[in-house]
Amino acid sequence: MKNKVLYFDCFAGISGDMTVGALIDLGADEKELLNSLDSLHLHGYRIEIKKALKNGISGTDFNVIIEEEHSHHSHHHHHHSRNFKDISDIINSSPLDSSVKELSLKIFHEIAAAESKIHAKSIEEVHLHEVGAIDSIVDIVAAAVCLNMIKPDIIISSPLNLGEGTVECAHGVFPVPAPATAEILKGVPVYSSGIKKEMTTPTGAAIIKCIATEFSSFPAMKISSTGYGMGKRNLEVPNVLRAVIGEMDHSEKKIMIETNIDDMSGEIFSYIMPKLLDNGALDVFITPVIMKKGRPAHVLSVLCGKDHVNTLEDIIFTETTTFGTRRYDVERTELERSITKVKTSYGEISVKKAYLNGKYLKFSPEYDECADAANKHGVSVREVYNAVTAQIKE
Repeated sequence: MKNKVLYFDCFAGISGDMTVGALIDLGADEKELLNSLDSLHLHGYRIEIKKALKNGISGTDFNVIIEEEHSHHSHHHHHHSRNFKDISDIINSSPLDSSVKELSLKIFHEIAAAESKIHAKSIEEVHLHEVGAIDSIVDIVAAAVCLNMIKPDIIISSPLNLGEGTVECAHGVFPVPAPATAEILKGVPVYSSGIKKEMTTPTGAAIIKCIATEFSSFPAMKISSTGYGMGKRNLEVPNVLRAVIGEMDHSEKKIMIETNIDDMSGEIFSYIMPKLLDNGALDVFITPVIMKKGRPAHVLSVLCGKDHVNTLEDIIFTETTTFGTRRYDVERTELERSITKVKTSYGEISVKKAYLNGKYLKFSPEYDECADAANKHGVSVREVYNAVTAQIKE
């Protein structure tokens, strides 16, 4: 299984318009994007999309320009600052794709939650000054629309360069990062390279936090294309966001959780195995070992993806007598696979077929279905397997 990876290289921070610019530069369709944005029925802005150069690098500049007749309100644009419900209504009543709506609202919710925490108000009450503004709505929905066109399997981001210095917020001048940005970026790796500017905006922070599943330096992958989204500033580094699409190989990082158990009834193992498998374990097995002081014991081994580690460890701690687990990364290589149905005299049986580099390699009938068919027809499982094999040979 080759995975399509989208990597955001935020060496000059990230903002909403930089994100959209980078995705258009990677090939998201401009016409389709503009049609999607029109479907929101928001007024008072126009969009400019153009190729631009920054420090000799060519990329795409996505610009939301607020029309003149609205701009003289900008000093007190709390008149049409919107709350989370207003924004939800605008997005939900649009004909946008459901996954686009869902992601846009997730990003807005991230910002609303941050603002509500800072101002000690409920999410319903909070007015999103910076973000209720038209340009933020357009940037966020545009980013969601473009991602939906590119459809990556995995999104990874570099740590975020915040910049430093001060930034003007609705409530006065604050040091960078702005309070909303700092709140949104809880749990995200950040740094400052010392450039005296706000490099990561609240909108940029919320977008990347909601879409990236991990933050790391450049991942191991085959690069297939690179795009640059232009920032609006001239800095000592190119003020651009680099987005890279590549292919990651199908050996994936998985995690093995293990624990040694010498003081538990064997019955509990048979209870815990299906429970672990139902909660995201890819494999569970038990190995007899001899521990210190010559004690016979069992090692419980649970293979999983990193999203399931906490849930599975909780089950192990709750259901077994252990006081601790250990875990390590393992590489898992999977053959590409497809499932086909094979008609036999014992009924339809599913068969897993495996491919290596696109070439058919081997097959395996689904055991449970073969066993059910064997019981139903009063024959041995072997006979059902043979019937399946004969059909595949044909």
